[in-house]
Amino acid sequence: MNDLELYREELANCDAKITEALKERYAIIEKIMAYKEEYGIPILQPEQEEKQKKRLMFSLHNDKHRDEIYDVFERIQRNSKKIQARKLFDYNIVLIGFMGAGKSTISDYLSTMFAMEVVEMDQLIAEREGMSISDIFETYGEEYFRNMETNLLIEMQEKKNVIISCGGGVAMRERNVAEMKKNGRVVLLTAHPQTILDRVKDSDDRPLLNGHKNVEYIEQLMEARREKYEAAADIVVDTDNKTVLQICEDLIQKLLEMDENHV
Repeated sequence: MNDLELYREELANCDAKITEALKERYAIIEKIMAYKEEYGIPILQPEQEEKQKKRLMFSLHNDKHRDEIYDVFERIQRNSKKIQARKLFDYNIVLIGFMGAGKSTISDYLSTMFAMEVVEMDQLIAEREGMSISDIFETYGEEYFRNMETNLLIEMQEKKNVIISCGGGVAMRERNVAEMKKNGRVVLLTAHPQTILDRVKDSDDRPLLNGHKNVEYIEQLMEARREKYEAAADIVVDTDNKTVLQICEDLIQKLLEMDENHV
C-alpha cells in the first residue's frame, strides 16, 4: 500500500468515526427531549446553545481549520434542531390572529430554534403576484386575494414541520379553517388593542387599517373577528407583556398538552 492509499484509508476511518459520533449525538438529542418532557423542563433553552458555541470557539481558538470546523458544527446544530422539531411536531403549526398579534415574530423565532421552514402567507402571495397586498386588493378585490389564501393552505398540506403565518383575515373563511386543520394545529395569538396599535402604527401595508389607526377601530374589528378566531383555534396564546421566548414556551407547552390529551 503506497502513501496515498494509506491516507485514503485513514480518511475513510475518520469518516466512519464521524458518522458514529453523529449517530450518538442525535440519539442523545432525543434522550434530552424525552427527559425535558418527562420532568417539565422548558424545551427552549437558547442560553445552552450559546454555551456550546462558546466552548467550541474556545477549543478552536488557534486551529487553522477553525472556520471550516465551525461551519460543519453549525450544520450539525441545525440538523439537531430539525430532529427536535420532528419529535415535537409531526404536523404544521398554523398561526392565526389579528394583524400585529405577533405571528411573524413568533414564526421567525420558532424557525430559528427548530430550523423549521416558515411560510408567510401574505409575503408569499405578494411575491407570486408581483405586487403588494394593498395593490392586490385594489386591483383584483378581496375575494381574489381570499381565494389565493385558500389555495395556498391546500398546497401546504403536502408539507410537514412548517410554520404557516396567516394573514389577519384567513380564519374568517370556514373553508380556510377546514384546510388548516387537515395537516396542522391552529394557534391563535392574541393581544390587547393598544398593543396591536403600538405594533402596527408605523406600517403602511395594512389595507384594512388605512385611515383607521386608532384603538377604537382596532377594538371593533377585533371584536367582529373574535368569535371566528376562537372557533378556529386549537390553542390560544396571549402575547401581551411577554418576551418572545415566554410566548414560544407557552405555545409549545399547550401543543404538547393538546397532543397528550389526544393520545
